[in-house]
Amino acid sequence: MKPVSVHGSRFFNDDCITGAQTYLEDNSVDLIITDPPYGIRGDTLHRHYNRNEQYVIPGYVEIPKNEYAKFSKRWISEAERVLRPGGSIYIISGYTNLYDILHALYQTSLLEVNHIIWKYSFGVFTKRKYVSSHYHILFYEKPGGRRTFNAESRFGLAEKTANGRSPNTSDREDVWLINREYKPKKKKNKNELPPALLIKMLQYSSNEGDLVCDFFLGGFSTAKAAIGLNRRMVGFELSKDLFDAKVRELKPLRPGYLLDSLPAPVVSTIKNQGRAWTPQERLALASRYAVLKGQKLLKKAITAILCEEFGRGRFAIEKALQKV
Repeated sequence: MKPVSVHGSRFFNDDCITGAQTYLEDNSVDLIITDPPYGIRGDTLHRHYNRNEQYVIPGYVEIPKNEYAKFSKRWISEAERVLRPGGSIYIISGYTNLYDILHALYQTSLLEVNHIIWKYSFGVFTKRKYVSSHYHILFYEKPGGRRTFNAESRFGLAEKTANGRSPNTSDREDVWLINREYKPKKKKNKNELPPALLIKMLQYSSNEGDLVCDFFLGGFSTAKAAIGLNRRMVGFELSKDLFDAKVRELKPLRPGYLLDSLPAPVVSTIKNQGRAWTPQERLALASRYAVLKGQKLLKKAITAILCEEFGRGRFAIEKALQKV
């Protein structure tokens, strides 16, 4: 089957396993972000949501529970093959069949980087148990190369909020609070990921021009975000109804259209960051600290002055002072 090419990206109305085997070379993909079928009778999800199903595109392809383990092993093996050494994969999963996905991952060479919890709004309503309002995001890498992780792609390491907190640290914690997108009276897939979630993963784990793959395109949310960030895209979707509808939505998009809307991180260069202290520098630090302390300055003010004078970050200064 020939791909549909849009903005230099390729999309296949095909099964992801046989499609990957046919069209994707070994070690060719920089990043995989994918949201596989959950194996929970997804064709009946409308019973749990308060929404008008006339706007949901038909053709959702579910995987039977008794086939889920074998299915997971097969597609994750293909994902391992096509990832480049050092490439990353994010798998979004509910808890019902999480064991099968984890078991499939454990049978590959892929290594866990983080197990992220995504907390969202619009949880599935229940009466006899707690409301389910989170997904698991399994972040793994293929060994053998340098993994892309742009730690300052969203917030600078030294950036501070008005109350003195680090937005970088909070943004990189492994619990993410990102609401689902509410799309009234718009055509949608059974389950679509919010752009904010996908943009975050793409910013941290890929660069412009990288090849991103989605084995289960669904609502093409990953594709839209990747094109918007100037990444190349390849992906598979078995449902013809979904595929045709969502490919049409890609064509008017402008590659890189999201870049101007993203806040620029405040990145400051610390002159001696990462460099070992010399004995002479430690003596100078101790002497200067004693002088500043004698001026009865607050500890915070002393640290700020020492950071500036010695070209070091706050943690480096505080750690070095513990040893003098």
